[in-house]
Amino acid sequence: MVHLLLRRDWIGRIRLALTLFGLPYTVCSLGARPAISCTSSHPFRTTRPSCCKLFATSVWTMPSSAAPHVKSRCPQYPGSKIKRFVVPDDKVDWSQSWPQYNPVTYTDPSVLKKPAWADPEIGSFSPKFNTVDGAADRTSFGGNYKVEKGKPLNPHGRTGVTGRGLLGRWGPNHAADPIVTRWKVDAKGAKITHSVSKRPILQFVSIKRKDCGEWAIPGGMVDPGEQVSLTLQREFSEEALNSLAISPADREKISERITKLFKSPGFQVYKGYVDDPRNTDNAWMETVAVNFHDDSGNSVSELPLQAGDDAGQVQWVDVDSSFPLFANHSHFLELVAKERKAHW
Repeated sequence: MVHLLLRRDWIGRIRLALTLFGLPYTVCSLGARPAISCTSSHPFRTTRPSCCKLFATSVWTMPSSAAPHVKSRCPQYPGSKIKRFVVPDDKVDWSQSWPQYNPVTYTDPSVLKKPAWADPEIGSFSPKFNTVDGAADRTSFGGNYKVEKGKPLNPHGRTGVTGRGLLGRWGPNHAADPIVTRWKVDAKGAKITHSVSKRPILQFVSIKRKDCGEWAIPGGMVDPGEQVSLTLQREFSEEALNSLAISPADREKISERITKLFKSPGFQVYKGYVDDPRNTDNAWMETVAVNFHDDSGNSVSELPLQAGDDAGQVQWVDVDSSFPLFANHSHFLELVAKERKAHW
């Protein structure tokens, strides 16, 4: 048993190192529940320089899901009046012949203005798909995807919309989601257990998105050339602690606490395709979600949460299956609860 645990820890460390430096690896697939509702979303933010330091942690790898997407087929594309071409479940997969498929083409005006985070239109440049193309990582966590008529095809199938919608990159658009948790405790510091499951209750830092009003895990896009480790730490600091709007002295204090937490043992909750309402036939979201747990409650738990960047509100929220979350974030929290043997 000891040998097995040591082996799992060794494998986890190697996997994290490969992930943080953008190197691929192969793992066995586990199923995941498909999303069941749709929501609106927000376009990319502009690129900002990172002020955070590199950290390291061990991870338990839980691979991406191969389940069909649902939110990616929402009737109305978010942030627009565009109606998707209706795609029934049995026509999602590209292997299904469908001559009648006539998706609408849509790329948001904010993307067409050619901001720093967006690609030009295909035809004006020739991106190199399934590889690192200059500053753009066009590789997918799911392996090589197909390219048809010079444009990449969504590996999870049809969405009813071509173009890029709100997404900046043709093909995969990479994000990072830091899941910061602690135990819910009473006035004496003892863990509080759920009355039904009898398991201890976890809490996580959740933000309320300004764009759609839904609660979510704080996270954001990986900047060109940025390591995932930096994105995780930067996004949490900006969205949950409003690090961009505080004094340099306070920012340094926060950075010390955050760095301590992000160096603590953690595990990779998810790595792969995200069933996101912004997805199109030619552009889609992928993410790496990592859980950082403040087990003793003396790290980030003591910091005052303050909404910043794309967050309208921020607070500690009990991890519970009944709490609705943006995109497939509920599934991420379910995996965290199972790993920590907490209530779900």
